Amino acid sequence: MKLSLFLIILLSLSVRAQKKNYTYQLHIHRASSPIKVDGILDEDSWKQAEVASSFFMVLPMDTSLAQVRTEVRMTYDNDNLYLVAVCYNFLPGPYMVESLKRDFSFVKNDNFLLFLDPFDDQTNGFSFGVNAAGAQWDGTMYEGGKVDLNWDNKWVSVVRDYKDYWIFEAAIPFKTIRYKKGITRWGINFSRNDLKSKEKSSWAPVPRQFPTASLAYSGVLVWDEPPPEAHSNISFIPYLLGGLYRDYVDAIPTSFRPEAGFDAKIGISSSVNLDLTVNPDFSQVDVDQQVIDLSRYELYYPEKRQFFLENGDQFANFGYSDIRPFFSRQIGLAEPIHAGLRLSGKLDKNWRIGVMDMQTGAVDSSGIPSQNFAVVALQRKIFARSNIGFMFIDRESLNYDTARVKADTLATRFNRNLGMEFNLASSNNILTGKLLLIKSLTPGRIGQDWVQAGHLQYAGRKWNLVFQYQYVGANYNAEVGYVPRQDYIKLYPQVIRYFFPKAGIVLSHGPQLSSTYYFNTSFYRTDNETILSYLITFRDRSTISLLGMNDYVQLLQPFDPTNTGLDSLAAGTKHHWNTFGLDMVSKPQALFTYLFSFRYGGYYANGQKYLLTAALGYRIQPYISIVMNLTYTHLLLPAPWNKTDFWLIGPKIDITMTNTLFFTTYIQYNQQGSDFNINARLQWRYKPASDLFLVYTDNYLPAPWTRENRALVLKFTYWWNL
Repeated sequence: MKLSLFLIILLSLSVRAQKKNYTYQLHIHRASSPIKVDGILDEDSWKQAEVASSFFMVLPMDTSLAQVRTEVRMTYDNDNLYLVAVCYNFLPGPYMVESLKRDFSFVKNDNFLLFLDPFDDQTNGFSFGVNAAGAQWDGTMYEGGKVDLNWDNKWVSVVRDYKDYWIFEAAIPFKTIRYKKGITRWGINFSRNDLKSKEKSSWAPVPRQFPTASLAYSGVLVWDEPPPEAHSNISFIPYLLGGLYRDYVDAIPTSFRPEAGFDAKIGISSSVNLDLTVNPDFSQVDVDQQVIDLSRYELYYPEKRQFFLENGDQFANFGYSDIRPFFSRQIGLAEPIHAGLRLSGKLDKNWRIGVMDMQTGAVDSSGIPSQNFAVVALQRKIFARSNIGFMFIDRESLNYDTARVKADTLATRFNRNLGMEFNLASSNNILTGKLLLIKSLTPGRIGQDWVQAGHLQYAGRKWNLVFQYQYVGANYNAEVGYVPRQDYIKLYPQVIRYFFPKAGIVLSHGPQLSSTYYFNTSFYRTDNETILSYLITFRDRSTISLLGMNDYVQLLQPFDPTNTGLDSLAAGTKHHWNTFGLDMVSKPQALFTYLFSFRYGGYYANGQKYLLTAALGYRIQPYISIVMNLTYTHLLLPAPWNKTDFWLIGPKIDITMTNTLFFTTYIQYNQQGSDFNINARLQWRYKPASDLFLVYTDNYLPAPWTRENRALVLKFTYWWNL
């Protein structure tokens, strides 16, 4: 409670302040001539457009203008927002790109990005960009500087290469973005990453401790007149699917399953959108990367399904990473989704709304009844960049029959969560924090059904300080969320110090100390982990980190330290060990890249654990990117576990024939899970946001070698603007 009072006092520090970079203004005028997106600046509109140049260096240091020259122009017509970026060379040599695949890794590519804040609220927005080979990059922006790249929408771009520079030209339909009618000042910034010179730069200056996506440091896009309202903003996105499936385990012969469904996007206004889905299919979604699971709690895998992503932060990011009252992957996890709708967007500069309703079908084999999932989220901006959020989640089982529902399905008659959070963000982003309060309602679970949590962070140039606390009651229940642990109090302090040498190969270095303490609700310590590390970042952006860890665990329930079902350590037993580690990451501009992580130390029951994780990558620019992911875990434990080895090998191959034709193969062998699977996907983007997918999956049991199931799916989608 002391932290809660402290955060409330800090409200006085978050008073409305003038925008940090309000003097960086780019004036945009209506196009005087038609624009052809071809990477050739021969239109009069581009010759007349105002130029944004004189970029500032962000990395390696943020104390001077950029060495790499970049010029940006913008204009518009009734349908599109246009942008041109001329990216000049600073050093000779080829551009560094990973592949032609969409939504590339920022740090591994020469690229140019646009950050757009249509409400100028410095919190939410959109991002668009390309790498130097023309691969597109787009996402929704949330929490003032984070980008969700799973969002995918309709826009066009061209990259053209010249002798001393490359040009990026794009047309972004007003239908693609959300903005309020009549607002003539948008937040905006541009970012350039040039790997040859090892320089990252931005038009409006951003301190080096923040990403260039930080909307607190965006400049201003000044319109000569209010931007046009998007007319007849309705999109219909049907799909057709045909799949061949065979189950070898249950000896079910090959069957053919045709399916059809659709999504629809209806613009209620230029800033509020209604999304509909009927019989959705997500067979084209990338597979999750497997891990060796030695955790006592449920693992988290991110949402990748397109329907849940636009304005998804308002639903998915309420709370903390380990306290999510709503997690959309719980919908359709064990039952088919029949239909759903989502109304989301901004009512004005201060109010933001999100309403979602999903209907699923019954599953006779497990007794899960049909269910309805309803979510309401409301957010109100206060002060400079802070906000107050409210959320209500309701899961209702329809035609509920206790005699048919199996005990392990979690299909109670209903489960509801009601939450409120205050998010603190200072005008310069140096001070951030949160206060959170949630209550759950579940039949038979009364009392201790609350969550209270909060944190405060100071992100300065030399110091980064964090303190977080959490309380989760024993009966708190989020059946549509991700809360892997109940009945605890958590305290988490962290201190980071940065040093910046004036010369030499080292860019920065410094120590980091953090501790995570868990107590029961009587404040009796049950486990804690303390980590002391030292990070060195070199001027070529490679890094090396040394660390030491101290762990203590008193088991609250029986636990198998190998997670294989062999045997379990007894609840109440106490375990303590130390670990030493080394992490190394290569410079991103190399054709051959690597990541190594090594851990050596103790484990449960006075055992020992050796862990090696590696990711080796090689690229043949810009067409092929190969990454070999490898994890080896070696456990030495007393009987009955004795010596245990786990291998996880997962090569991933991306072949990009063009920036519209992609082939991805993911092969994973998981010794712990006794699983070998192959996932191969061919994607042809024959029109913007319209695709043809061919997906092949094959699963095996390695010992003895036995095929489990196989599928071949052909899926066609078409984005149709009405």
